[in-house]
Amino acid sequence: MKVIVFHPERCNGCLACERACSKVHFQSGDGGERSAIRVSGKKGAFKATVCNQCGLCIDMCSVGALSRNKKDIVALDVKQCVGCQTCVAFCPTSVMRKAPARMEPFKCISCGSCVRACPEHALELVEKDVDDLKAVVYHKLGV
Repeated sequence: MKVIVFHPERCNGCLACERACSKVHFQSGDGGERSAIRVSGKKGAFKATVCNQCGLCIDMCSVGALSRNKKDIVALDVKQCVGCQTCVAFCPTSVMRKAPARMEPFKCISCGSCVRACPEHALELVEKDVDDLKAVVYHKLGV
């Protein structure tokens, strides 16, 4: 599966990634709360938060609205989602987002729009093994 990797030493804080992401999710270039990737910090110390596709949210969804698609990316079925926001509250990296003016949450789908928009090449799509990723996340959480 593909995940987005952030290289903070390359980031200039322009937020082009956030604007590109919000176009994917909301057909708006606003960024901010309408973006699945968030960049914060200051020059030389930027941080990006984006879904690592660990899948812990899948087990928390009581209606089965979250699952892995054919590319192993965690995806939300908006027709099944009841808007309880349990996945938002549970997400260990706080990257499952409450959608403005929508019942259902949203998250990174590893589409690469943010990667393509970054003028400094601070983001890249990298192939990761889902089982290796789960092992790392579970270890960090002490599970």
